[in-house]
Amino acid sequence: MTKRLLLAALASFMAMGAAPATAEPTDVTVRVLSRDAKFVGTSMGGVRITLRDQETNEVLARGVTTGGTGNTAKIMHTDRGRRATMADASAAAYNTTLDLERPRLVEVEAYGPLAQPQAAHTVTSTQWVVPGRDLSGGDGWVLELPGFVVDVETPSAHAKLSEPGDSVRVEAAVMMMCGCPIEPDGMWDANDYEVAMTVEHGGETMEAIDLDYAGETSRFAGEIPLQGSGVYQVTVHAYDPATGNTGVDRTTFIAP
Repeated sequence: MTKRLLLAALASFMAMGAAPATAEPTDVTVRVLSRDAKFVGTSMGGVRITLRDQETNEVLARGVTTGGTGNTAKIMHTDRGRRATMADASAAAYNTTLDLERPRLVEVEAYGPLAQPQAAHTVTSTQWVVPGRDLSGGDGWVLELPGFVVDVETPSAHAKLSEPGDSVRVEAAVMMMCGCPIEPDGMWDANDYEVAMTVEHGGETMEAIDLDYAGETSRFAGEIPLQGSGVYQVTVHAYDPATGNTGVDRTTFIAP
């Protein structure tokens, strides 16, 4: 056999031995936990999940978390150990199966809650995922979503007051990102949170004005003293000094 034929035969043999690896199905479960609260699921429109290869930016899967907020007793306790799990069948999740032919450094991106776009945030995390080694046991892949949902309901944006007055009442819904309720002495205690607003008018910013619990779950209200006609810009925030959790919403109104 000539040298050329020998090299050709060797190359053919090596090519036969270098067949591409077979992809293995690998289950991945992603959950999104509201900071200091429960899982974000269907009741809040879910959270959009994107899984991509962090090295190539290839999108591997995309979907939305669905399901309930989970078991309060499993999630909201103070004696959590290193092996304690928070999720059960009632905890919202996004489940997918990736066909992996090699280990991938996967980036997961979570954006939501989708039903409250004014409160939505994006969080990301990375983790190695190996073919055939599921990432679905225990709580799965959990991302923490910071913030409060703050929704200013009154006055509505660009509202024009029908007649002059001394003040304007501002009402806002404030809840955890999972939709969990806030009320005095509740699991999420209204007494522990700061809810207030800043108001700009005529180029000046008024001193912060508190919004008090309005007697209904997750509702807060306060009064803005009017200081003449024109556009008032209102920014309402909720803040938890224990965790740094913060949420914001804005509105405007026009005084005659």
